[in-house]
Amino acid sequence: MWPSLAIALPVFVLGLIAYVTFALLMAFFRATYVDFWGVVMCVAMMSISGLFYIIGGQWLFAKLWRLVPISGFGAGLDALKFLCLPVLTGVLVSLGASVRWYRALFLEELSRDYVRTARAKGLSETRVMLGHVLRNALIPILTNIAVALPGLFVGSFLIEVFFSIPGLGREVLLAVNRSDFPVIQAVTVYLAVITM
Repeated sequence: MWPSLAIALPVFVLGLIAYVTFALLMAFFRATYVDFWGVVMCVAMMSISGLFYIIGGQWLFAKLWRLVPISGFGAGLDALKFLCLPVLTGVLVSLGASVRWYRALFLEELSRDYVRTARAKGLSETRVMLGHVLRNALIPILTNIAVALPGLFVGSFLIEVFFSIPGLGREVLLAVNRSDFPVIQAVTVYLAVITM
């Protein structure tokens, strides 16, 4: 479980920061070229398979530029060099869909009466976005976080398999290939308990 958490936790935290930041930026510049091209990029990113990000990242960063190892896992601080590319890949895979979803939340909040009232009081657009819109959009954001938490403990199957990380997701996939039913049942019960 620890290698899975070592990937899933940074992906979760860094991803949430990136998604909310980009969505706020697109909502702040709504109906401009920033918003338009941001939506185009999000749709393009959603249209590309996650395998492309994994294999493309391995080819570019590990094979061509030799910045990080292609696969494997280490212990202690040595694990950082193995985790950089999987974490980056995990954030990029869901960037398009998540940014569009958060952008829709922020645009919905921008049409509310309290936003018009805040603007009428003379508050700056930045203060309105950060102090009012973001704060009131936290309810669906926290709901989405609660739904995503069980996935942290199971890990990402594809990332763990392609990067040879000995996590829970990879173990489940190996158990399916070996028809190891006790392991599959244990992980299923474990996931059900965490979800409840």
